[in-house]
Order: sequence, then C-alpha cells, then structure tokens
Amino acid sequence: MILERTKDEILIRLPANVDLTELQNMIDYLNFKELTAKSNAKQSDADKLSKIVNKSMWLKVKASRGLK
Repeated sequence: MILERTKDEILIRLPANVDLTELQNMIDYLNFKELTAKSNAKQSDADKLSKIVNKSMWLKVKASRGLK
C-alpha cells in the first residue's frame, strides 16, 4: 500500500488483489465520515428521522401493494 498526500488530496494505492467489497465498505465509511464531519446532529435526531422515514416508506409500500 502506498499513501501519498498532494496539495488537494490524499491518494491511496492498493494492490489489485484487494477484495473490492471490503474496499467499497471502507470507502462508504470514509464518505460517511466526510459528510458528517461538520454535522451538529445528535444520535437522537437521527433516530427520530429514521423512525419517520421508515413509517413513511412502509405506508407507501402498503398502499402500492394494496395491503391494510
């Protein structure tokens, strides 16, 4: 592995035999960390939002499939 810092970015070079699924999981995590680095949201805020979204999606699924 080679780690290189340039003026604008950090480059990571890995051998071609690295498991792509694990690498994608790591990239997703780093992306999450980048997106949330300046967030002031609390876990309780995220939990409330998640509950609202899940309920909304379930209502849409039920309606689209004619469920009660």
